[in-house]
Amino acid sequence: MSADTPDIELTPRRREVLRAVIEEHISTGQPVGSQTLVRQHGFETSASTLRYELAWLESVGLLGHPHTSAGRVPTELGYRFYAGALLEERAAVQPLPVQLGDASREVDEALRATTEALSQVTSLLAIASAPSLPVADIRHVEVLALQPQVVMVVVITGSGAVAKRTIVFDAPVDPGLVEWGRAYLNDTLADGSITERAVRARLEDPALDVRERSFLDPIAPVFHDLFEAGPDRLVVGGASRLMRELSARERDQEGLSALAGVLEERAEMLDRLRGALRGDSVIVRIGEEHGEPALRPVAMVTAGYGLPRRALGAVGVIGPVRMDYAQAIVAVRGAAAALSAYVEDVYED
Repeated sequence: MSADTPDIELTPRRREVLRAVIEEHISTGQPVGSQTLVRQHGFETSASTLRYELAWLESVGLLGHPHTSAGRVPTELGYRFYAGALLEERAAVQPLPVQLGDASREVDEALRATTEALSQVTSLLAIASAPSLPVADIRHVEVLALQPQVVMVVVITGSGAVAKRTIVFDAPVDPGLVEWGRAYLNDTLADGSITERAVRARLEDPALDVRERSFLDPIAPVFHDLFEAGPDRLVVGGASRLMRELSARERDQEGLSALAGVLEERAEMLDRLRGALRGDSVIVRIGEEHGEPALRPVAMVTAGYGLPRRALGAVGVIGPVRMDYAQAIVAVRGAAAALSAYVEDVYED
């Protein structure tokens, strides 16, 4: 049993009854009674036995009994038990069918494509945290020959920060090579914001000859201290479509208001996504588990994505507590797998 599953021991039949009630309620939105279980889910036991099992599941808080209806509905605890059981069923991951190769190596564009596809597949609000992207704003690079074998490199950024390093070479350095280095570094690096990966690519350009590479290799470390991770960013997919759908439905102002409220809580959603950075595991939070009042009307299914030894972000869906958890878990796992495959080609491990 996973750490997220309530500590309640169920017999195999009670597990089966609970699952059937939840899946029937997710499908219809109606309370589920013993006759429905016999008719729709093929239970071979008698209706009276099923009524006893339903009453027992209600007694431990997994089902509720609305008004005078003979049927039961899942409680938040029941959904949590059901979602925990689904998480233990580790089926093979199927990446979400989204073409990220067309994203022109832009991570934010890839995240937008993924969240839109995820929202379409699940009919839920899709969210993703964009990786903190290490960037530096390099404005000028100075390369000075202090002595025949000693070169100093000074890098100045847009914020006024200065990085400096003195390199002692094994042999005297050709003054022409020093001048080439200063021109090359300014031409290729001093063009505003640039990622650490892009700096590395320019310093290791295969078009450079052996002399040029041997000059640049000991200079490269001066750039590493410049990079700072930027703030996390949140990408939301399907919001406008879901808003239009909710506003078109009669008497669904409550759902529209709840969605608008959730969208306002961007900081809280980012915080929840940061908590999902656990490798490839999927995390389900339901109702009061969020802790924040604005998120209590909803459930969230999230998973981290990134490189094998480096988490970069998380992706997930938000929807009503009565969501299709089986579909959501499969889709979120697939979205995380697709993003992990994509960023392997964008980021250095």
